[in-house]
Amino acid sequence: MSRLAALAGAAMVLTLPVAAAAQAPAKPAEPARKLQGKDDRAQPVTVDADKMERFGKEGLVVFTGTVVARQNNSVQYADRMEVYLDERGGRILRTVSTGSVRIITHDCRTGTARRAEYHDLEQRVVLLGNARVWQDDNVVSGESITIFLSQDRSVVQGGRQERVKAVFYPKDEKKDEKKDGQVTAAARSSSPTCEN
Repeated sequence: MSRLAALAGAAMVLTLPVAAAAQAPAKPAEPARKLQGKDDRAQPVTVDADKMERFGKEGLVVFTGTVVARQNNSVQYADRMEVYLDERGGRILRTVSTGSVRIITHDCRTGTARRAEYHDLEQRVVLLGNARVWQDDNVVSGESITIFLSQDRSVVQGGRQERVKAVFYPKDEKKDEKKDGQVTAAARSSSPTCEN
């Protein structure tokens, strides 16, 4: 696994050429945003953690301790992340994250859950256990939330004890209009900037 690199202090970094869950920017957002697609999947994935264990025969890398995984304009935080690789160890097939899971997608949606599973082939993130996703003031929650990254589509399911809940606020069009001949900050920003 020659692509393992950059041991800095107690943090270990894994750089691979394919996507892993919804992760975050290492550089400022580009002016023209596009939906997460094949170009984003080709961006390197960087994982910082307190500890890393590699199980070569199983194609598994386990990160523990304040895990932060980043790719392009997305980030994922967790206490533990299991990364499952293809036979050659050069492509991430799926990840499973547990403990204090929080994701921030490339379009500035934030999600939390007890567990997050990412499946690369389907470009799908599944948040399980008290799942919640919000953007601005809009929020949706349920037992599980599935985000189809390449389709800009989500499915929310309730559980036995609690139904799906959603709150959507109307968009304030006035923010995007000119005020006193000046364009507001919201209208000037052509790409989302997320707080990580």
